Amino acid sequence: MQSWTPEPTTDEDPLSPGPAAALSAVLDLPGTVAGAGDPLPPLWHWLHFLTWPAQRDLGADGHPLNGNFLPPLPHRRRMWAGGRCEITEPLRLGEPAERVSGLASVTAKEGRTGEMLFVTERREFRQHGRTCLVEEQDIVYRSGRPAGQYPATIDESTVPHPDDPWLLPLRPDPALLFRFSALTANAHRIHYDAPYCRDEEGYPGLVVHGPLLAVLMLELARRHAPDRRVRSLEYRLRRPVFGGEPLVVCGTPTDDGAALRVATGREDRHATAEVTFV
Repeated sequence: MQSWTPEPTTDEDPLSPGPAAALSAVLDLPGTVAGAGDPLPPLWHWLHFLTWPAQRDLGADGHPLNGNFLPPLPHRRRMWAGGRCEITEPLRLGEPAERVSGLASVTAKEGRTGEMLFVTERREFRQHGRTCLVEEQDIVYRSGRPAGQYPATIDESTVPHPDDPWLLPLRPDPALLFRFSALTANAHRIHYDAPYCRDEEGYPGLVVHGPLLAVLMLELARRHAPDRRVRSLEYRLRRPVFGGEPLVVCGTPTDDGAALRVATGREDRHATAEVTFV
């Protein structure tokens, strides 16, 4: 890993309004969240700048075998740990955008399940020559299968009842997970292949996308503070949520933003986020 120094890459995207309309439908919004010329909600840029490798270039888990920012590790297993985002001005749909991606840091750590590699990728998004958004994503790679970390079965009967002022209940079913995978070009089998989840990854069932949990937390803030623009956000993905498991996205306003989290009947903080408004 000491010799792994991938070069930065630059990509372009027209920011077509189609993906935003599609995700709006997946989230059961009354209409599309944004059209051409409108600002894109925070984190919805994940619907753009997508890559579709050839089928032969995918590994057994559905992830690409090779890529500019994929570490050269054998038998790697990938987890999205969290990230940060600074928004100078929102990206606008229907206007060409540029993304410059680079490697910010690589750190090896020893955890309960063995050695892990933390990779942070930094991305700058530009429109009309201006930097609009700067994002960092933290990805964890590990080898081997986790043992005994998760429940043996999914309890679909226990519904959380938090008392936070902002609430968004959801029961993510396989159709929702499949549609989000398609919108984000994510072929990772843990989101649609239940036998693979159980037999190969040690999960009791389908895993809800970490990015979907992050989008839902920001969606909660957008719905309850529609007139406030997000200046910065930081999110952390702590414990997986499984398909069919009732969850509630919870939020509490703060002096300059909001504290957000995802809860189920077995865990209060599967994911957390801090949002700062302009």
